[in-house]
Amino acid sequence: MNTASHYKRTKLACYASYFTMSSIFCLPPLLFVTLRETYGISYTLLGTLVLTNFCTQLAVDILFTLFAKHFNVQRIVRVMPLITSAGLMIYALVPTFFPAMAYPGLLIGTVVFSVSAGLSEVLLSPTIAAIPSENPQRDMSMLHSLYAFGVFTIVLISTVFLKLFSAENWVYLTIFLALLPIAAAVLFMLSPMPDMSASAHGNTKKRGQKGHLMGQLLCVGCIFFGSCAENAMSNWISGYMETALGIDKAVGDILGVAAFAILLGMARISYAKFGKHIGRVLLVGMIGAAACYLIVGLSSNVVFAFVACILTGFFVSMLWPGSLIMMEEKIPGVGVTAFALMAAGGDLGASLAPQLLGVVVDRVSASDYAARLSAELGLGVEQIGLKAGMLVCAIFPILGAVLLVIALRYFQNKQVAESTDDPARV
Repeated sequence: MNTASHYKRTKLACYASYFTMSSIFCLPPLLFVTLRETYGISYTLLGTLVLTNFCTQLAVDILFTLFAKHFNVQRIVRVMPLITSAGLMIYALVPTFFPAMAYPGLLIGTVVFSVSAGLSEVLLSPTIAAIPSENPQRDMSMLHSLYAFGVFTIVLISTVFLKLFSAENWVYLTIFLALLPIAAAVLFMLSPMPDMSASAHGNTKKRGQKGHLMGQLLCVGCIFFGSCAENAMSNWISGYMETALGIDKAVGDILGVAAFAILLGMARISYAKFGKHIGRVLLVGMIGAAACYLIVGLSSNVVFAFVACILTGFFVSMLWPGSLIMMEEKIPGVGVTAFALMAAGGDLGASLAPQLLGVVVDRVSASDYAARLSAELGLGVEQIGLKAGMLVCAIFPILGAVLLVIALRYFQNKQVAESTDDPARV
């Protein structure tokens, strides 16, 4: 019987899997200094681990976009949390038992758990979407809010653990986090799975295919710019607070990363309970995020810049899940392929924006212009570089807002045209 209660445990398994997946993204950066000091790994190689993470996820997204119909989706969803556990175990144990192979072990572990992260982004959203629900938008928003709360929880647990037991015991922390996804795997094994179509528009009429493709591409563009706006700040907020604002690193991690994640999660929970009109929500989010980036980049007031950094988490909160909700709402009958394409757009943004910000910081900091401005304003060249990076990244939510207006007008015109062409609606 395809009722909401029938799939209650399945929904819980999706939530648990998305919650534990957050360790894949926030734990490695917290360990970078420890790994460098323990194994002598350069910053360049540590940065390569981050790049490997996102490139692996992007490869999984593309693979499912092209060949989704060839995979047993239900079976993959069930084993997905176990892949997360395996990757984290390799990440922890290979450097511990084979110090000479530390970096290859970290790299292999990163690839393995990044495969799981890519699968989670591609498959958990369509799983939730396929479960019968009175309020599917609420369920989708709730799913993505748990990632934000997962980040907050992992940062808090990791900070306390490393303070109490010292950084040299990082392996035990990683093993503990590797055991958590097993609970999600058990829940999946004991739960029924909804039917998910691999084809994006298997039941749509041929005359609508071109229109659906254009609508899909507009949604991909929206999630790309939304992901850029979210990940540029989430990846650099700690470094910005420490270097540009002069805030202690531990305080910056708690008040920066954790507070950003809390606002991200709370806003998604709020939409899950009270939200509607996703188009308006997305537009406000894009405009608000652009304003925050401009304040962070231009303001000389530490308090204003600090608050703007954190408030960015509120404004970007719905840009990724909201784009998925808009796609489901405007393009009926989407399947795994469509979600995979959206995940590819989101992961591309998550890879590009933080990297671009870093390039801008390096280039500006080394420029003669930064040296002159540093003397005039009494700021360090790195501070000026970081502010310039934030200003450049404001272009992402600005372009996102423009594209969103185009997308909403396109869907409105398309709905009017379909109503006119369909005699049943006249």
